[in-house]
Amino acid sequence: MDIPRYLQHIGFTGTPKADLQTLQQLHRCHMLAVPFENLSIIYHQGIDLSEAGLFSKIVEHNRGGFCYELNRIFALLLQQLGFQVAFISGEIHARDGSFGPPFDHMALVVTLDQPYLVDVGFGDSFLAPLKITTTEQQPQASGTFHLEQAGDWYHLERRNGDRTSHAKTLYRFTLQPRQPEEFNDMCHYHSTSPQSHFTQKLVCSRPTEDGRITLSELKLIVTQDHHRKESTLHSEEERLEALRDYFAIELRG
Repeated sequence: MDIPRYLQHIGFTGTPKADLQTLQQLHRCHMLAVPFENLSIIYHQGIDLSEAGLFSKIVEHNRGGFCYELNRIFALLLQQLGFQVAFISGEIHARDGSFGPPFDHMALVVTLDQPYLVDVGFGDSFLAPLKITTTEQQPQASGTFHLEQAGDWYHLERRNGDRTSHAKTLYRFTLQPRQPEEFNDMCHYHSTSPQSHFTQKLVCSRPTEDGRITLSELKLIVTQDHHRKESTLHSEEERLEALRDYFAIELRG
């Protein structure tokens, strides 16, 4: 992996070290630079989980991806910089209160002075790693995050206001280390099955310094300083233009 080029692509400056400050900066830079998107699925381009394939797509061609791609390549970067990284299996919380199957979501645990939850592949989520502890509320620009524990399970919760506001559970996980290959079947399911929400609806989204930009099907949503502006696109041509103008993604050709 061409580490200098990767770091340049996400806008990381300075000398990376295997410490908390570098991890926080890398996580934030990655979230701001690399969108969460399923364009390869919607446009039938296929998913290549090899190191060379991920680097070509995300770094060389300025694309994003979903959790199996984004957290996989980020883990490779962190490992080559000297971090202790483990893959963990997350189960997404559904509207009906149930949880998805094992390997429904790929996330990471990086161990420094204590374990940290690292996740650059969940979409609208935390910009900086979270301490894996149940004793702290962890406020960030995108909400206040908290972990609840039930046996071996940690439940990741987010509040969009103070601690009296409603807590939304995002997903649950354990700290059992997994091998990347264990996620391949669920990655194939989510990228090919008609029942997967990734095959049903186009999404491309990334946070900005003061908000978020999201393209959902033909709807463009720009949030800036808590002001939300929504506009409707009227053609595939306009959608491709939005991808180019707002995400610098060029799909033509």
